[in-house]
Amino acid sequence: MNALTIMLFLGMQEWIIIILAILLLFGGKKIPELMRGLGQGIREFNSAKSDVKKHINDGINEDKSNPTTEKK
Repeated sequence: MNALTIMLFLGMQEWIIIILAILLLFGGKKIPELMRGLGQGIREFNSAKSDVKKHINDGINEDKSNPTTEKK
């Protein structure tokens, strides 16, 4: 099973238990730091993803604007 199917089968009681376990493990003071780090990681990932997308689109547009016709 992948993570998505597991998440679909979790009910409200299971989510409450998971959240309480996280609170007990990390404490109330650490959770904002963890979420801040998670948000920063997601922002960096999205930035890298958009950079790669931009480079790919630039390469495609460059190929369209400078067609090389090599005939042998």
